[in-house]
Amino acid sequence: MSHEFASEVRRAVLTHMNGDHRDDNVLIARAFGPHPEATTAEMTGFDGAGGEWAVGPDAVALRVPWLGGSITERAEVRREIVALYDEACRRLGVPVRPH
Repeated sequence: MSHEFASEVRRAVLTHMNGDHRDDNVLIARAFGPHPEATTAEMTGFDGAGGEWAVGPDAVALRVPWLGGSITERAEVRREIVALYDEACRRLGVPVRPH
């Protein structure tokens, strides 16, 4: 069973990702999902094993495992989302912006 983060941690991370990093969500969805043409994606959840996004107008569910393996600490969530973003940029040939 994967680690479940407290509701206030989930809420804070999702608010931040969907408010400040919408473009990052789309890059992750394009790189890791079956819809490379996606223009919208919203992070909908995460646990110790990976993150979840709703992609496109039909909100197709996408689950992406953390690249570094299972996590249990809030600080690790940021590290793993940044790793997904960096890998998405690499896969898509997009320049990585400074973190």
